[in-house]
Amino acid sequence: MRHRKGGFKLQRNPSARRALLRGLTTSLILHERIETTVTKAKAVRPRVEQVITLAKRDTLHARRQAAAYLFEPKAVKKLFDTIGPRFADRQGGYTRIMRLGTRSGDGAETAILELLGAQLEKKAETKRKRRESRMQQESEAAAETAAEPVEAAEAAPDPGAPDSEDKPKD
Repeated sequence: MRHRKGGFKLQRNPSARRALLRGLTTSLILHERIETTVTKAKAVRPRVEQVITLAKRDTLHARRQAAAYLFEPKAVKKLFDTIGPRFADRQGGYTRIMRLGTRSGDGAETAILELLGAQLEKKAETKRKRRESRMQQESEAAAETAAEPVEAAEAAPDPGAPDSEDKPKD
């Protein structure tokens, strides 16, 4: 009987399953959106919620606990600097699972697991980056066109100015 034996086994031994869930959690914190199977998304969701709850506390002990679970220090920094404050007023429910359909290779049901607010933030961020790169390209192009006539004027002699080399000798 499997009474009181909750959780997802994911066809892995315990150490591989723990490593998988830690890796998915770290990736979700770093990228705020991952594509995986529905079962893995359901398995990693409670872990992500626990880590975000740690980030809301923002104590040294909570930071060390998160650092012990996550694989990358960048993920811990992002978790406590941006994600924790973003969900400070929310009492759980930090993630969303959106089903995508079946994967063509093996027919597994796939889903996107994302943090709430990630979609709007990503769109705004990409728009800002596009605008900045466009403005930078325009300023570089304007600088190039402005510099070319000055350089050309300095290099080419003025046709109206008398030169001592062109004058005929008497």
